[in-house]
Amino acid sequence: ARPPAERRRLQVQPTRNIPSKLGTEEFLRVNLGEVRGHYVATPLPRGAGAVTTLTRAEGMIRIPPTKEGVTQDETVEAELFVEESELKNTVVIIGSHDITLDLMADLVRREGHPLRVSSASVGSLGGLLALRKGNCHVAGSHLLDPASGTYNVPYVKRYLPGLRVSLFHLVKREQGLIVARGNPKDIRTIGDLVREDVRFINRQAGSGTRVLLDYLLGQERIEAARIQGYAREEFTHMDVAVDVASGMADCGMGIYAAARALELDFIPLIQEQYDLVIPSEFVSDPRVQVLLETVRRSAYREAVTGLGGYDPALSGEPYTELGPERP
Repeated sequence: ARPPAERRRLQVQPTRNIPSKLGTEEFLRVNLGEVRGHYVATPLPRGAGAVTTLTRAEGMIRIPPTKEGVTQDETVEAELFVEESELKNTVVIIGSHDITLDLMADLVRREGHPLRVSSASVGSLGGLLALRKGNCHVAGSHLLDPASGTYNVPYVKRYLPGLRVSLFHLVKREQGLIVARGNPKDIRTIGDLVREDVRFINRQAGSGTRVLLDYLLGQERIEAARIQGYAREEFTHMDVAVDVASGMADCGMGIYAAARALELDFIPLIQEQYDLVIPSEFVSDPRVQVLLETVRRSAYREAVTGLGGYDPALSGEPYTELGPERP
């Protein structure tokens, strides 16, 4: 019998830090993509219960037992599950988690586009830093600037001063407190988070939701250290909702759609702006154009509205361009 063909291997850069337990060899499934001539790997959620609607794994990376994970500044070897040519037809989105990105990726596939969407949830600030490093085509961001009360633009100016970028509306969405069905702890306001009987679950530092929470705490002059669970972190809205649904926490900050998906109660606090930040050089890229055209369609806007807590009226519309002038 002919021996099986050996799979192709590539050098890739992780899109976020990947922790691993020392002494344990780990094989991690990843989505792969090509950005500016180099390959990036987005780790897929570990475990059978992981909540995701991403495409199937495109590769695998090995973390040896002698390492406590790999960082996004390292280069590692990935074993390919797909043809290398497929990776060049992938859009890499990094940044804040939002359910409508998964919906967009599903719609792209259903409409028969060969395009793949690789998405990593690292928080809004992590998305901007990934753009700065050249590790993605698009960043999702909803960073509120407390000084001006505006979203994203001040952060783009601060963190991407040398990069010409275009900002596009994706959605406006309701942020608030996710609580158990029936709200058994009778949580009503941000002030209730300091109660001794309330266990909170937070989002990671650098996420837009964490920035918003800290802004609201500052307005109420509430010290974060008084909140039981402030230091406990999750990376997505759905993970926060799962923690509340399972009883691991009484309350978490997140979007209405995540609460609704798990039939939890929700206390609305604010409507925020979620944008796509795209280096201007990529806006005319056919892969990025497919995404923008998809989110402008009525099929996308109707599906997003159906999730609850979203306003997609301006989805895909450009509203500003920032950074140095083109040469």
